[in-house]
Amino acid sequence: MTLKHLFAATLLLTPALAFAHPGHGDNGLLAGISHPIGGLDHLLAMLAVGLWAAQQQGAARWALPCTFVATMLIGGMLGFEGLNLPALESGIAASVLALGLAVALAVRPPLSLAIAATALFALFHGVAHGLELPDMSSPWTYAIGFVAATAVLHAAGYAVVRVLPQAAAPLVRVAGAASAATGVWLLAG
Repeated sequence: MTLKHLFAATLLLTPALAFAHPGHGDNGLLAGISHPIGGLDHLLAMLAVGLWAAQQQGAARWALPCTFVATMLIGGMLGFEGLNLPALESGIAASVLALGLAVALAVRPPLSLAIAATALFALFHGVAHGLELPDMSSPWTYAIGFVAATAVLHAAGYAVVRVLPQAAAPLVRVAGAASAATGVWLLAG
């Protein structure tokens, strides 16, 4: 590879540098990725879904994260249209509490109940994501960002449970309890 090729590749990997003022043409992807990661409430809920899914058996292992992502996307589209849910922030905080408790107690409810609860929580998170669409951003690239970040957080939570030795299961439950305690704190605030 010549110096000319290396320079060209560098420019291709950093397209914002080509603008006189970085930020033009913002498509929302980075904002979408950063939203679930940057908010403690979203981060804890997303990780908890993955942790909880890994504690399940059978179809629940994939159904819970898939349900969350799909319903969150629907909620995001509703948020893009300006729909706001009553007690939105309380619903998100309650999801952190409930999902944390589910992990702490390693609850295995019937699949239909687990999916319904997961979908309800995801709806709150999705609407919040949609309402926070940055100005001048593409809703679709923003949605791709928050969906991708959510899926990665679910996978990270899932991987923690599946990769750690069985002896580490109490640590996962402690993490769930810490998440639940954070949910209580968020509800009180």
